[in-house]
Amino acid sequence: MSATFDSDRWRSIASGALGLLLPPRCVGCGEGVARQGELCADCWSGLRFLQPPWCRCCGLPLPHAAAGAPLCGGCAEDEPGFDRARAALAYDEASRRLVIAFKHSERLAGAPMFARWMASAGAELLADADIVAPVPLHRWRLLWRGYNQSALLGGKVARLAGRRWCPDLLERRKATLSQQGLSAQQRQGNITSAAFAVRRRHRASIEGARIVLIDDVLTTGATFGACTIVLRRNGAARVDALALARVVRGAMATI
Repeated sequence: MSATFDSDRWRSIASGALGLLLPPRCVGCGEGVARQGELCADCWSGLRFLQPPWCRCCGLPLPHAAAGAPLCGGCAEDEPGFDRARAALAYDEASRRLVIAFKHSERLAGAPMFARWMASAGAELLADADIVAPVPLHRWRLLWRGYNQSALLGGKVARLAGRRWCPDLLERRKATLSQQGLSAQQRQGNITSAAFAVRRRHRASIEGARIVLIDDVLTTGATFGACTIVLRRNGAARVDALALARVVRGAMATI
């Protein structure tokens, strides 16, 4: 059991215990709600859940159904590094509030609800997955933040799907710049496969494995793509990406 897993687990337990002592608050805006880990009516009504038809590769919503599980324009021109990607929500003002509160404000009570949404959106990816693993944080960022939000989500998704959870499959060796505020081109250059590595003790288990990587937001796919390169070099048969939210327009969102 890794130190990262222990830290995430106990932080989640502590957050739940605190919720028993304090009045339930909406995980998005902080308004009062009936039960801990829920959304208020306003936050709920603003969410846009993604559903088919979507690009069979990247999961981008498509305006209409077409025969043969079509690719979106971007994937038809240049397929991303990962095999498939899915996300539960469109990343917009409403979902951004949830993600930011979860990622930077330690509003963790919504993690079980988010994981259920992700498990539903990623059911196709999880159906025959061998391993579920999070996109890792660099140790300095993990120390500063205190938890890896992707690991908190991923552990719950893996349990819901009945799949093997490997919280420390990858390590982040390079402390890259924050992706916040960077253009699509800058994001691609900022995150490369050199930033990641498979931990030595897990290398043998990757050969021929079907892996689902978990992250909070999918924007350009640069991070997922870099992780995929590393996993394929170590023999992974398939690498899919599953996120809580994804950007659905050409414009980059602030994350």
